[in-house]
Amino acid sequence: MIYLVAIAVFSVLFNIFLVWYLVRILRKFLFISENLSDLFLVTKSFQVFIGNLYSMESYHGEPMIQEMVYRIKQVSDEIEVFRDTFEYTLDEELEDELDDVYQEDETQEVD
Repeated sequence: MIYLVAIAVFSVLFNIFLVWYLVRILRKFLFISENLSDLFLVTKSFQVFIGNLYSMESYHGEPMIQEMVYRIKQVSDEIEVFRDTFEYTLDEELEDELDDVYQEDETQEVD
């Protein structure tokens, strides 16, 4: 009988530990997710800014800015891969707005 009580107490304590550990892991996951979403949005807005700068008449065709546009696109793509993993805290409205602006910039560059 004492063994069953000891096992039950151990089981309860172990389950409490597992719940506490799960809560800690989920809080870290949420923190990473929020920060990665912010990083993606900042990178995306910087990409839009650089695209606008490149499309200005005085800078159009500048090789350094063209290289910067290319590099920020690569960084944005890499961040998007990670963001897709942690897409639980995205600000969808802001991201859609940035995508719209970016698409407008790309169509203006083609014209």
